[in-house]
Amino acid sequence: MTKKPLIPTVLAAAMLLAGCSLIPTYERPAAPVPTTYPGDPAQPSGPAAAALPWQDFFTDPRLAGLIQTALANNRDLRVSVLNIEQARAQFQIERSALFPALGLTGTGSRSSPNAYQAIDPSQGSVASQYAVNFGFTAWELDFFGRIRALKDQALSQYLATEESRKAAQISLIAAVASGWLTLLADDELLEITRQTMVTRDESVRLTKLRFDNGVSSEIDFQAANSQAETARAAYAQQQRARLQDENALALLLGAPVPAEATAGGTKGLAGIRPMPDVPAGLPSDLLTERPDIRAAEQQLIAANANIGAARANFFPRVSLTSSIGTASSEFSNLFDRGTKAWSFAPTVTLPIFDAGRNIAGLNSAKAGREIAVAQYEKSVQTAFREVADALAGRATLGEQARAQTAQADAEAVRYKLSDLRYRNGIASALDLLDAQRSLFTAQQSAVATRLLQLQNQVTLYKTLGGGWATRNNG
Repeated sequence: MTKKPLIPTVLAAAMLLAGCSLIPTYERPAAPVPTTYPGDPAQPSGPAAAALPWQDFFTDPRLAGLIQTALANNRDLRVSVLNIEQARAQFQIERSALFPALGLTGTGSRSSPNAYQAIDPSQGSVASQYAVNFGFTAWELDFFGRIRALKDQALSQYLATEESRKAAQISLIAAVASGWLTLLADDELLEITRQTMVTRDESVRLTKLRFDNGVSSEIDFQAANSQAETARAAYAQQQRARLQDENALALLLGAPVPAEATAGGTKGLAGIRPMPDVPAGLPSDLLTERPDIRAAEQQLIAANANIGAARANFFPRVSLTSSIGTASSEFSNLFDRGTKAWSFAPTVTLPIFDAGRNIAGLNSAKAGREIAVAQYEKSVQTAFREVADALAGRATLGEQARAQTAQADAEAVRYKLSDLRYRNGIASALDLLDAQRSLFTAQQSAVATRLLQLQNQVTLYKTLGGGWATRNNG
C-alpha cells in the first residue's frame, strides 16, 4: 500500500486554514429611534445638508473668509488630522505582520578555552566564529486569522478616526458661524444700548429742567437718573460680552478676527445673506450622513474584529525562522567556497493551561463589543434628538421672532407717544420711564430671538451632517 507524502498534505492543510476567520459576522444594530421625526415636519425642497457644500450654505463672504481661516489654522482640527496619520501608521504596523520581515545580520565571536583544541591542537586556545545571514525571524503563519483580525481592527479604527476628523470639521464650521452671528448681535445690541443712553440722558435733562422749575418732583428726577445709569451699566456689560465673544471666535480661527468680518455692524443680523432651508429627510438617513455615527459604527466593527483575534488565541500559533548565509571560523575566508550555511526552524505553540487568560481575553473582547454597540446606539439617539430639537426650533422660532419684532415696533410707538404726552404735561415721568424700559427690553429680546433663529439654522445644518462637503474650487 502506497502512503501519500506527508509534507504536501501538511502544506495543503496550512493553505486551507490560512483562509479561515474567527471574526463574528457583523450586522449593523437596528436604529433605536422612531422612523420619523416628531410632528413629521414639512420638508423643503433642495439638496440634503450632507451633500450641500458649506460654501453654498454660508454664502456671506465675511463668514466664508472666517471659515477658511479656521480650517487652515484651528489647532483642534490639526490634531484631528494628525490623529488620522497616527491611526494610518498603526494600521500599516498591524498589516506588516502578515509578511515576513527580511533582514541581513552579521555576527562574530571569539571565546576561550577552545573546546576543539583537544581534538586539533593546531586550532589554538581561542575559538572564533563569524557568520553573515539573510532571512526572517519568528514570522507567524496566520492560520487562524489572528493577525488579520488585528489588521481589520486597526483598519476600522483608522476609518473611525477619519470620520471623527470630518465630524470635527463640521463642528468647527458651525461654531465659527455661530460665533460670528453672536458678534453681529453684540454690535446690534451695543447700538441699541447707545441709542437708549442718548434717549435717557435727554430724559434726565428734561426732568431736571422741570424739577428746577417746580413742575416735577425730585422722585421723577432721581428715577430718570437711575434709568440712565442702568443703560450705562448695560452698555459696559455688553462691551465686555462683545470682547469675550471676539476672543472666543479668535480661538476658533487660530488668528485674530479681522475688522472686515463685522463690517456693516450697524445693520446687525439684518445685514447678513440668508441661509437656505435644508430638508431633514428621515432618521435613517443620519446613519450614512453623520460622520460621528459612522465613526461609532467603525469602532463597533473594530470591537467585533477584536473578538476574532481573541478567539484565535485558543488555537496553536505557528511561527517560522529561516535564514541562508555563510559561516566560518576565519573572517578572511567568510565568503569562500564551502562556507554556505542555512537554517529552517518552525515553531508550534499550543496553549494548554494559562489560568484562564485566553477565556478572560475573549470575555473582555465580547464586553468591548457590547460597549461599542451601546455607544453606537447612543450616538444615533443623540443625533435624532439634536435634529428633532433643531426642527422644533425651525417650526417655532420664526413666529417668535416675528412677534417680538412687532412687539418692539409697538413699544417704539408707545414710547414716542409717552414722550410727547410727557413734554406736554399730560403723562407722568413714571409713564415715560416705563415706556423707555419696555422698549429697551423688547428691542433686546427681538435681537436675541433673531440670533437664536439664525443659530438654529446653523445647528440644523450641522446636525444633519452638513459642513463636510466642499466645492472643488472652494
